[in-house]
Amino acid sequence: MAKTCLLLVSLGFLSFFRAAFCCPNDQKQALLKFKSAFLENTAVNSSSSDGFFSYGLEDWNSTSDCCSWDRVICDSRPNSRAVIALYLDSLQSPEPVVVSSSVLAPLFGIKSLMMLILSSNHIQGQIAGEGIANLGNLVHLDLMQNNFTGSIPPQVFHLRHLQYLDLSGNLLTGVLKPEVGYLQKLRILKLDDNFIGGNIPMEIGNLTKIQELSLRNNHFSGGIPLSVLNLKGLQVLDLRENLFSQHIPTMIGRLSNLSTLALSKNKLTSVIPSSIQNMTKLETLKLDNNMLTGEIPSWLFNMKALKNLFLGKNALKWNNNAKIEPRCMLSGLSLQSCGLLGPIPEWISSQRSLDYLDLSNNKLEGIFPQWLAEMELGTVILSDNNLTGSLPPSLFHSRSLSLLDLSRNRFSGELPENMGNATAIMILILAENSFSGKIPSSITNIYRLLLLDLSKNRLSGTIPVFDPTSFLAFVDLSLNDFSGEVPLTFSQETRILALRGNNFTGSLARNMTNFYMLEHLDLHDNRITGELPNFISELSTLRSLNLRNNSLQGSVPSSISNLSNLQILDLSHNNFTGSIPAEVGNLVGMIETPSTFSSISFIFTFSIEYTDLIVNWKRSVQGLSSSASIDIYSWLDLSKNHLSSEIPSSLGKLRGLKMLNISYNGLKGKIPATLGNLESLESIDLSHNTFSGPIPQSFIKLQQLTTLDVSNNHLKGKIPVGGQMDTMDDPTYYANNSGLCGFQIQLNCPDNKPPQAVEPVNESSESWFAWEAMWIGFPFGFIVSASVIFHTGFCTSRCLNNNIASS
Repeated sequence: MAKTCLLLVSLGFLSFFRAAFCCPNDQKQALLKFKSAFLENTAVNSSSSDGFFSYGLEDWNSTSDCCSWDRVICDSRPNSRAVIALYLDSLQSPEPVVVSSSVLAPLFGIKSLMMLILSSNHIQGQIAGEGIANLGNLVHLDLMQNNFTGSIPPQVFHLRHLQYLDLSGNLLTGVLKPEVGYLQKLRILKLDDNFIGGNIPMEIGNLTKIQELSLRNNHFSGGIPLSVLNLKGLQVLDLRENLFSQHIPTMIGRLSNLSTLALSKNKLTSVIPSSIQNMTKLETLKLDNNMLTGEIPSWLFNMKALKNLFLGKNALKWNNNAKIEPRCMLSGLSLQSCGLLGPIPEWISSQRSLDYLDLSNNKLEGIFPQWLAEMELGTVILSDNNLTGSLPPSLFHSRSLSLLDLSRNRFSGELPENMGNATAIMILILAENSFSGKIPSSITNIYRLLLLDLSKNRLSGTIPVFDPTSFLAFVDLSLNDFSGEVPLTFSQETRILALRGNNFTGSLARNMTNFYMLEHLDLHDNRITGELPNFISELSTLRSLNLRNNSLQGSVPSSISNLSNLQILDLSHNNFTGSIPAEVGNLVGMIETPSTFSSISFIFTFSIEYTDLIVNWKRSVQGLSSSASIDIYSWLDLSKNHLSSEIPSSLGKLRGLKMLNISYNGLKGKIPATLGNLESLESIDLSHNTFSGPIPQSFIKLQQLTTLDVSNNHLKGKIPVGGQMDTMDDPTYYANNSGLCGFQIQLNCPDNKPPQAVEPVNESSESWFAWEAMWIGFPFGFIVSASVIFHTGFCTSRCLNNNIASS
């Protein structure tokens, strides 16, 4: 009997012992429900035939203690094993899918949580405010890099123990509410890369313990509140890429603990406050891309701790007479557009730690100095100056050089034969100089090369053969003197291939289809012959195809409609015959309104200014900047060929078109009324054909129309009245159509003539566009202010950080 009692007592004690040292059952069940919901949600949304994989949830099961699970931390106190931390970041692999925010509901029942990390999980939907309110013990909340929408729930601002809050990299909107001032224990606040707007509330000054405040890349506006000056412990203040205006607070130097002050890409005005020199711990000062004025103060170079100084693209002026003897040792320097004159300043040679140098868009003269070539920099940007001479071969002895941009200078001579020794180069831009001779064959040794722009030089000879498995994505060799057949000896991963304005001959070769990721192909202004082959339709990723001004012949293949991503098609100035295929009306990329997305953004994060997309648009030749690029516009140009027959009514489906040009052909019949469905159309040129009948009354629906040319046809009847047609009053638009009448050409129509009925219209759309010279983004000017991201993972962000200054 005694033994039985002892056994019962022992079993009871053991049960108590296990219960005391295991996580609570309700929390365990909550975690298992989360796992189940997460896996079920991702399985439903995943298109992978291999199923869905998650990292770190494999050992979550009902038979084990949740305190032993991966990604779970429990309280270490002997009388409590409650779950206090969950590291649930990056659960998805290899093909992440969108996850509903509803899967988080079970986690909100674990009230003992002090740390919750859910970053990089593609979670979409609103942040559940009521659920967050249950987690009153939270000290650390990380929801970055998801797809959360809506505003920041007010319950977040009532987490009185919160010290770390990161909501960056989401789709949050609304404003930052004054309640943020309640988080008086907060040390880190990151709201980067959202769509939050309005003013920073004055209550931000209540966060007296905060060390890092980062609101980069949002829509914040107004001035920087003076209450920020209360944040004496602040070490990082990052307000870049917003809409802040007014001046930088005069007494910002009171923030004596700041190591980083980043205010780039705003609309800040006035001068650089002199109080900044009181920031003795300041290492990074980024004021570039604002509207600052005045002289660049020389005292900046006396700040011993300073390592990164970015002042470019303001209205600041450099004192070329000032004697600079830096007491700092810089790693990054940007003086873009600061009015530097004469030779490259020799005091830069004293900066032995310099890795990033941008002196672009100044008035520098002279040669590329030998001392600069030997400095082993990672990034050198000297574009848009007046530098002359040849490039020193020692420049390419560097094992550190990753970005070299010398475009738009007056360099000359042959490219150094040892160019390929600089194997770390990822971006090489030597456009718009006077380089001559051949491209050195050693260039193919640069295995990390992603972008090569040698356009607008005097280079000739043959193109070196690149390894088809290399990573070269951008290639622009336009406007040189290359000849022979169209070179196709580039990487299979080439996305932009620009070869316009050379002397390439022959027909298009089938191995062009090896470029399975090609998005933009520009071969215009060459001497290419033969027909447009059917295999061109196999380039399924093409977004723009420009074959203007060659000697192509035959018919336009109907298979071109298979190019579902095509937004720009220019076949003008060739010898095409036959009819316009009705299948052209099925080009999906021209039917849908062009998006602002390009897969090229996966490779590069610096911005590109398109400077050579020149069009004959709205009766004037003009360049379209990056804001009017392939990502926004859609064009179809079949002008100056020998096309015949009628316009297929299916063209009326191309609702995304901005411009349509089919002038100077032999087209006939009536103008289809379906063209009135082209709601995005801004310009249309139908001139120099043999169209008959009236101008369709449906044209009054073209609310975006600014240019219409129907001259030199056989049109008759009253010119439609109403909408934008009332502004189409230039008589030259209608010249040599003896049967037209209307107030637009100051010719009254007969009173007894019945009004034209609005013709029935099928779903359709279109637009006009005549290229004067085309390349979608090449050559281009660079604003290089960020890392280069390599999509295959060959180059990690770690290796890039050593070579290119981050934005």
